[in-house]
Amino acid sequence: MKGRLIFAVVLCATAAAQETDRDPELSPATYLMSLSSGTSLNPLAWPMPMMMQRKGSWTLMYMGQAFLVDTQQSGPRGGDKLYSTNWGMASAQHSLGNGKIMFDAMLSLEPATVTNRSYPLLFQTGETAYGRFLTDAQHPHDFVMGLGAHYVRPVGEYTLLHFYYAGVGDPALGPVAFPHRASAFELPQAPIGHHWEDSTHIASNVATVGVKYRWIRLEASGFHGAEPNENRWNIDWGGMDSYSGRVSVFPSKNWTAQFSAGRLTKPEPLEAGDVVRTTASIHYTRARPSGEAWSTSAIWGRNHKTATNRDTNAWLLETLFPATGKDFITGRFEVADKDELFPDQLDAFRIKAITAGYTRDLTTKSNLETGIGANVTGYVIPTAIRPAYGDHPWGLTVYFRVRLKRS
Repeated sequence: MKGRLIFAVVLCATAAAQETDRDPELSPATYLMSLSSGTSLNPLAWPMPMMMQRKGSWTLMYMGQAFLVDTQQSGPRGGDKLYSTNWGMASAQHSLGNGKIMFDAMLSLEPATVTNRSYPLLFQTGETAYGRFLTDAQHPHDFVMGLGAHYVRPVGEYTLLHFYYAGVGDPALGPVAFPHRASAFELPQAPIGHHWEDSTHIASNVATVGVKYRWIRLEASGFHGAEPNENRWNIDWGGMDSYSGRVSVFPSKNWTAQFSAGRLTKPEPLEAGDVVRTTASIHYTRARPSGEAWSTSAIWGRNHKTATNRDTNAWLLETLFPATGKDFITGRFEVADKDELFPDQLDAFRIKAITAGYTRDLTTKSNLETGIGANVTGYVIPTAIRPAYGDHPWGLTVYFRVRLKRS
């Protein structure tokens, strides 16, 4: 799977080189408006749900989404809970010299709406809280999910320089994080491969330098590698002790792909050593007659733990299909190697998860879109762990969704 993903990235780059006359060249203003979290980018064909307004010489942009969720899970280690996942983002853009500067902030109320610092998610691992590993549970996001500034300046006809600094932000490592990924926009829960693929989207003390030439972009980042602790209201500040690099290609408005790697210095307080993370991903978006877009992502992530010299992998295939302008079908297939399910065992167990869901838009009032939906996840697990989880574990998620609509 790893080889196929990297090969596909190379194919995308080759295709781009052959069609630069169709290159979706971006002005600094358009480039900044297209960013998701940090400097990550969905395909440009995705109709990003974003409100815009002008205030004098400033361009303001707003995005936001919230789910009210009820989760029911089977088996001895399954959990049930009512909670809310949510986030909101605002940015302000202005001319500066020959380029554009943009300030952005992203906040979440999940520290209040996800009680006891977690919601149930079978086979999720990767973080600690209150001196123990979080197992079969997903942590809430910090109140401050992002707080930073960008400066983009053109150099010549086809080149953009991008400088980014964030007290809290997303370094150049991994794909677009799941809360902002086009293919995951109707899924309120995290993927179980989150800590192999995109968990660094809330890091502190992040600095990134990037250069985009026509269809290719190169980036390098320094950041603090530790995961946020259980106090989700503060900023977990630390020295710039970790680093990463990413190469992205943009063959057309419908496609993006990236390959990235980084070293995270002691990301978890209960584990010795560092993590070397490598990821690759491909994302495709195609507009539909309804005005919505069909988005699909294929993602691979690998963690190498320096303390144990062990590699574990996670794969994800995810899609969001608008059957009509109001009906959305979602799918997510994952394979993940889990080595933290049992504190007294170092074995890695390969978990397969299949999620299928449906969302129905209800009404659009003022600047809000509301909808209701549900998804169900089934798991295929090794025989050795069935006594702990049951023979056929499953989870059901029902939700009400509200978000800012496109202006």
